[in-house]
Amino acid sequence: MSFFLLVSLCLFSCYSVERDCKKFHTGSFSFITVINGEIKTSYFKRTEALEIETYEGKIDSAQIRWVNDCECILTKINPVSNQDKRPVQIKILSTEGNSYTFEYSMVGKSDNKNRGTIKKID
Repeated sequence: MSFFLLVSLCLFSCYSVERDCKKFHTGSFSFITVINGEIKTSYFKRTEALEIETYEGKIDSAQIRWVNDCECILTKINPVSNQDKRPVQIKILSTEGNSYTFEYSMVGKSDNKNRGTIKKID
């Protein structure tokens, strides 16, 4: 029994999730999601201070503030609704090559988190 426990501990302690978040602070990215059964793609460029998104021909901009290497807050610059006025909190969960998996939610609404994967395209 103790041999099994020791082997299990060694296997699980050796596994660690890669989180090289800094390389995703700037650049051009794409995000693919399914909305109402349809595949939708959003493209965005990120600088140290701004994120500019193009989705279905519309451009939207947000200020970005990095809380730490793997977490940031996005605040829309020109919100058109009360929901748009709420900042979005993003946390990078893992990175692999030129993509990362993240979770996001409205600030203060941590009970309604969503996940996605973003690919760096430059």
